[in-house]
Amino acid sequence: MKVTIVGAGNMGRGIGRRMVAGGNEVELVDQNPEDSRTLAEELGELATSNRSVTGEVVVLALPYEAVAAAVAEHQEGIAGRVVIDIVNPVDWSTMETVTTPPGTSAAEETAQLVPEGTKVVKAFNTTFAKTLLAGEVAGQKLQVLIAGDDEQAKKTVASLVEAGGMTALDVGPLRRARMLEQVGLFHIAIQQQIGTGFASALSLRWDAP
Repeated sequence: MKVTIVGAGNMGRGIGRRMVAGGNEVELVDQNPEDSRTLAEELGELATSNRSVTGEVVVLALPYEAVAAAVAEHQEGIAGRVVIDIVNPVDWSTMETVTTPPGTSAAEETAQLVPEGTKVVKAFNTTFAKTLLAGEVAGQKLQVLIAGDDEQAKKTVASLVEAGGMTALDVGPLRRARMLEQVGLFHIAIQQQIGTGFASALSLRWDAP
């Protein structure tokens, strides 16, 4: 599968590494073409750099503030695709709250911005870039929590996650992204206290039935 990652920063690098590990072709798009070229070279022969979006799945590996502009710029390439929103809309000045209005989420806002027929899935917002490079922490696979309203789109994302050596957990409809973004905020906010330097992972465990 061809996966376009919009954004060649730390999360773009981590997700790109997992996608390549799963044998997928990765296309990198960034406002700075030199950054996307450099990351493509780092990720290896399955990765390329481009100025437009052509992948079957599109990952918006961007800060919250940059998503609307990126969606507007790449409307044609995004239309009809599966779009993965990884954003945590954190109020960085307080680290105590998200910046989206009550009753919505960054992912739901993205769903309102993309062309009709485009499927938005929330994923990767509870995983850190450092941990994505290896796909595990302390010998345990990363768990990627997935929310979305289209079942086939979620299955597509889950297959990419599993192929990349991680565990996919479907946590329900896209409105659950509101909860996931709160979890993402929590995970970010506790880093100073637990002292892991963004190398920790959240994990759900349960007894087999």
